[in-house]
Amino acid sequence: MEINYTINNLEEVAKTLLEHSKSKILLFHGSMGVGKTTLIKALVKALGSADDVQSPTYSIVNEYQGTPHSIYHFDLYRINDLEDVYNFGFEDYLNESDWILIEWPELVIDILPEDAQHVFLELNNDNTRKIVINNPKSKKTT
Repeated sequence: MEINYTINNLEEVAKTLLEHSKSKILLFHGSMGVGKTTLIKALVKALGSADDVQSPTYSIVNEYQGTPHSIYHFDLYRINDLEDVYNFGFEDYLNESDWILIEWPELVIDILPEDAQHVFLELNNDNTRKIVINNPKSKKTT
């Protein structure tokens, strides 16, 4: 699935993404500044949270209270070694029924469930954004 959008219809895009996701684990790929955290803010709101969403670049993970489940927002940009991921108990989060939103997931791809939903963000030439939703571990769905 492919969606082109602007900041003006971000809430609608977030709802569409949640409706079409095959997993509660969403992996956000894209260059720095493409809008991953901005999209995650809209997703957290669509999941029923009134919490203030901030990038967890330094804390690695932020927790938000959604309805009815918690939402865990990871930013793995600063993580260089898989051992560091294990040291903070990352795999424990995967056993939950909560939403897991991961920016910069490349390091942990191999330890994630196969149904994790990949979301690729791109900046278009006209300053709109494009997301492509698929799951590379299974058949491509774009």
